[in-house]
Amino acid sequence: MHPSDQWQICVILNSLWLAAAALLLESYMSQALKNLLTLLNLEKIEEGLFRGQSEDLGLRQVFGGQVVGQALYAAKETVPDERLVHSFHSYFLRPGDSKKPIIYDVETLRDGNSFSARRVSAIQNGKPIFYMTASFQAPEAGFEHQKTMPSAPAPDGLPSETQIAQSLAHLLPPVLKDKFISDRPLEVRPVEFHNPLKGHVAEPHRQVWIRANGSVPDDLRVHQYLLGYASDLNFLPVALQPHGIGFLEPGIQIATIDHSMWFHRPFNLNEWLLYSVESTSASSARGFVRGEFYTQDGVLVASTVQEGVMRNHN
Repeated sequence: MHPSDQWQICVILNSLWLAAAALLLESYMSQALKNLLTLLNLEKIEEGLFRGQSEDLGLRQVFGGQVVGQALYAAKETVPDERLVHSFHSYFLRPGDSKKPIIYDVETLRDGNSFSARRVSAIQNGKPIFYMTASFQAPEAGFEHQKTMPSAPAPDGLPSETQIAQSLAHLLPPVLKDKFISDRPLEVRPVEFHNPLKGHVAEPHRQVWIRANGSVPDDLRVHQYLLGYASDLNFLPVALQPHGIGFLEPGIQIATIDHSMWFHRPFNLNEWLLYSVESTSASSARGFVRGEFYTQDGVLVASTVQEGVMRNHN
């Protein structure tokens, strides 16, 4: 074989290897992300009725983001594929039991020319633990403006919450240790770390970068209910920061009362999103927070609002 032919073969093989490696990298999905997607993909029992399981995150009750994500999944299964959720409003009525399944009952409120509305009830032990109303819209052009993204350091070089937890593993209670140091479905990199076990006084602002730990399927609806799950991370505890309290300190009780979210523009959770959160009020044993998700190039893709109970039993 002529040397030039050998060189061409080597170039072709190298190109094929690089293409295969890139494809594998794009399709990589961590086991933690696979588990979360499986958790959020509900079992259909009959029309408008779904069943979901729960995960134990070492908290006192079912994680609110899980119920939000599952309710969004149930609702989107009842609307045409081209209609995407643009907002939801929800109330948490009772704490969920992570050891028992949750039934999701979807009621069709309206199917119009442009919008569809759904009401979702999450039920355990025959009682509702959560209600959501969600609105879906087909893509439509219109006026455009948005708030300017706040300044924040880039995620590159910032340690993840998992890395921080691993460095503090010797301080974690046994019941939380495995949950905190293990691989997570979403990679979260805080701009400033706030210790949930021992708070410090700080302004009621927080910024974290979030992306999927692996490759999420190319379906915006999947990215939306994953972001619904993520929207409950690093949220209500921001209202404790001016008081120097960590939400996992002994005697501290926090629980979501209501949670709302608006999806403004398409996004890709395989890429970094900045979650910028602030608390503008705490009163009457309730904390109020609001947040915004931005892409790295400054596009506002979603907004969130939440109010929750905050009590110090010490």
